[in-house]
Amino acid sequence: MFSKIMVPVDLRHADRMDKALTVAANLANQYGAEAHIVGVTLSAPTEVAHSPEEFSDKLAAFASDRSTALGVTLKPHAEVSHDTAVDLDDVLSRSAEAIGADLIVMASHVPGLADYIFASNAGYLASHSSMSVFVVR
Repeated sequence: MFSKIMVPVDLRHADRMDKALTVAANLANQYGAEAHIVGVTLSAPTEVAHSPEEFSDKLAAFASDRSTALGVTLKPHAEVSHDTAVDLDDVLSRSAEAIGADLIVMASHVPGLADYIFASNAGYLASHSSMSVFVVR
């Protein structure tokens, strides 16, 4: 049913990614699908990494650690954004298309007031993607 699954991850909140990663790993195992994690960083230093190269290394280490724990290979993809507040949705959409994903498994949060005014990233992808989006709360 699914052949390539993409999971956007935020390394600032790596401790909150387990549920979505577990769902993606279970689906990948069930369908024999490839599992890809995508992390987005800025070209400028952030609280996670000082450079895109360091971010890529940290994402690869995270993917390796979670792959071992979940029993599935998570292929890391680091993307660079000029301003994640503005173009994160577009970067994730382009990444999903480049990977050839047919399912996006995405962590979300309990909606707050701002989410009723501004679309969440998961909500945007679910509304605008050509592939299925599984939002995990």
